[in-house]
Amino acid sequence: MNITVFDNLEKLYKEAADIFVDLSKKSIEKNSRFVVALSGGSSPKAIFTLLATPEYAGKIEWNKVFFFWVDERWVPLDDEKSNARMTFETLLGKVAVNKDQVFPMYQEGVLPEDYAKEYEQQIRNVLGNDGVFDFILLGMGDDGHTASLFPGEEVLNEKEKWVSAYYLKPQEMFRITLTAPLINKAENILVVAFGESKRHALNEVLNGEYNPALYPLQLIEKKEGFRFFTDEKARG
Repeated sequence: MNITVFDNLEKLYKEAADIFVDLSKKSIEKNSRFVVALSGGSSPKAIFTLLATPEYAGKIEWNKVFFFWVDERWVPLDDEKSNARMTFETLLGKVAVNKDQVFPMYQEGVLPEDYAKEYEQQIRNVLGNDGVFDFILLGMGDDGHTASLFPGEEVLNEKEKWVSAYYLKPQEMFRITLTAPLINKAENILVVAFGESKRHALNEVLNGEYNPALYPLQLIEKKEGFRFFTDEKARG
């Protein structure tokens, strides 16, 4: 497992953007496309904003990138809570993406459980039955959750489905998420988690006993291609 501790968040964002560029070039050279699943939150927002700048945008063949999401709140795409909306505002609306290669994790007038099945099929249509993403960007909450894999939820036990939707009682809303089995197939995973509020969960995820029911990020396998970006405040 590759853990990098940064003393400066600007350096972290820049290194994450560099990885996105580098992996895009390698994937496009090998397979003529780059298939990614993106997260919401403040750190991805900063990374996406950087990727949209001229310094980075010109280095990526955007029309060969396929965009999926790691998870989503079940809200309309124009809702301020939507991960997709944030990604469009910071990145996808500013670079020359192929709209047919962008797959938001929400559809009006459909039950979330039904759309989870449809979203899995969309992934299979692009990636086939292997389901191997070139790159997945993850975060970690203060409670050790990643994607919409929250402590104590039944979705943590999922072994077959690639995408799951469920009602998250503490937030009083539906969530839709990629499951751990699908995320673990990815060629490259970058987890970004920093700040003092993450210190306890980060220590448990990296050094504690295996207890994914309490710290779901432990479900993600720390194998080759797995990177963890954090800062000195979180590492303690």
